[in-house]
Amino acid sequence: MATPVNAQAPSPPQLSDKRYKLLEATMRRYGYQGHALIESLHTAQEAFGYLDDFTLRYIAKSLHLPYSRVLGVATFYNYFTLKPQGEHACVICLGTACYIKGAPELVKAIEDHYHIKVGGTTEDKKLSLLVARCVGSCALAPVAVLDGEVAGKLQPEELLARVRARVGEEVPA
Repeated sequence: MATPVNAQAPSPPQLSDKRYKLLEATMRRYGYQGHALIESLHTAQEAFGYLDDFTLRYIAKSLHLPYSRVLGVATFYNYFTLKPQGEHACVICLGTACYIKGAPELVKAIEDHYHIKVGGTTEDKKLSLLVARCVGSCALAPVAVLDGEVAGKLQPEELLARVRARVGEEVPA
């Protein structure tokens, strides 16, 4: 009996890396079909912490999809990141309610204090600054999500204090 064309994917050179084995298992579970793309990206993101170019190309080849489609999906959704992230994440909502109630000032406070831009990570890899179009907590505007924990009705000073506590930075007296 012949093996279906999509039943087997090429093996990555890092096959000994257990993270690729997890990714391979996800793609195998879906028969190496294109509809496995988002699930495969989720598995890779969880395993590696971000999606590097090699992994994106590997997924594209394994699922018989154009690289441009895989990259397009990975860059469309806020959940996926193409760069290594810091130990802690600060996601500031820039949805309409948050924007009107001061979210740009929250972004500026973090950028100025930590000398990073949106999408960046501090040199010591302690903090990544990200933005989202809406986190769905409009009544709490402006909102930031610190390591998965929603904090609302924030002022820049309060956000800085919370981030400092997370990253273990000493607060000046």
